[in-house]
Amino acid sequence: MRIVSGKYRGRRINPPGGLPVRPTTDQAKEGLFNILVHRFGIEGARVLDLFCGTGNISFEFLSRGAERVLAVDKDFKCIDFVRSFATVLRDDRLQTLCSDASKMLETTGESFDLIFMDPPYEFEGTESIINRILDSKILNPGGLLIVEHRRTSAFKTGLPASDIRVYGDSAFSFFLLQE
Repeated sequence: MRIVSGKYRGRRINPPGGLPVRPTTDQAKEGLFNILVHRFGIEGARVLDLFCGTGNISFEFLSRGAERVLAVDKDFKCIDFVRSFATVLRDDRLQTLCSDASKMLETTGESFDLIFMDPPYEFEGTESIINRILDSKILNPGGLLIVEHRRTSAFKTGLPASDIRVYGDSAFSFFLLQE
């Protein structure tokens, strides 16, 4: 795994073995960030990375100029790795939280410009979390929610996906909250 572009371009992310993760491939990540940079912008954005795993996506957002990234995962080993790699980068724009995504959404008083979530493909609560985000004040008006999922998955949400991009077995669904 590597950081594709920006300030930390080319830096390798080498998590320890045994983490319960399925990292986004470099090819899919590059496609995702090409869309984000050209259509939405990342510079100065406040980003929430739910189910952050190795922090692969969080570090890409930082590298490309996000103002702040909050990386959330319920697995302490994942969060510990993300914290240690952020220390190596000496980047204080990244904050971590070891928490269940649903609980975090219930307790946060923050709002974000971009929310990326990459739950395990077999996770049963994905649709519920999407709807909670879209129905709350967590995503700023004009903000974007991106969900990585198995390409065959479909979600019943109050707001239909504005775009879906497929990369192999994975897909990204984009939900744009109108201003």
